[in-house]
Amino acid sequence: MPQTLLVPRYGAAGAGIRDSFSAGLGIFPLGIALGLLVVQAGLPWWIAPALSLAAFAGSLELLLVGMIATTAPLAAVALTVVVVNFRHVFYAFSFPLDLVKNRFAKAYAVYAMIDEAYAVQASLPPSERSASRLIAMQLTCQTYWVGGGFVGVALGAALPAPIKGLEFALCALFTVLTLDAFRSRRELPSLLLALGSVVVALVLTPGAAMLTALVLFVVLLLARHALKVVHA
Repeated sequence: MPQTLLVPRYGAAGAGIRDSFSAGLGIFPLGIALGLLVVQAGLPWWIAPALSLAAFAGSLELLLVGMIATTAPLAAVALTVVVVNFRHVFYAFSFPLDLVKNRFAKAYAVYAMIDEAYAVQASLPPSERSASRLIAMQLTCQTYWVGGGFVGVALGAALPAPIKGLEFALCALFTVLTLDAFRSRRELPSLLLALGSVVVALVLTPGAAMLTALVLFVVLLLARHALKVVHA
């Protein structure tokens, strides 16, 4: 292959790795939290890398650790997977999968379409996006996650007592990503709808606030889109 074609591709891949740095600041510690939770739940150490490779969905993996530890019914696990990851269906509408032409690379891009990857891509101007940049960013993000899991397992085995409050790391990461996406897009209505959904869910169904908030937010977004279409 000519050198002139290699340079832009490797330059885009390098840009993708750099894109992952901001998300990696949250992904790596969250991976450590996953490894620690696996050990503290009394599960085998290999559960952490196995979940990170099989599912690669931070919020879901943290929930699955508890469900596996309590031997939750398979039907409950399946329903949890669908509900928690259903938001990815909407990600696909605006995630730049059309840039990836290789079918194997596209399959990986779909598999690795996590919240952090979506947020990073959403902050990039369309003119700066490319397949190499996208895949490099996603690969690096998964490296942070799997590596953090191994570190967490090692720390969990070495610590004499469990650490409380690790679950809040996920909430903190989503908060940072939301603020970053808002600064780049200035999409205030969606942010207000999300906040309203959370408040209503906490008031009406505090025992199932996450599920209620997700469903309500989806309904509000669909209603907002319908209104835009009617007034267009």
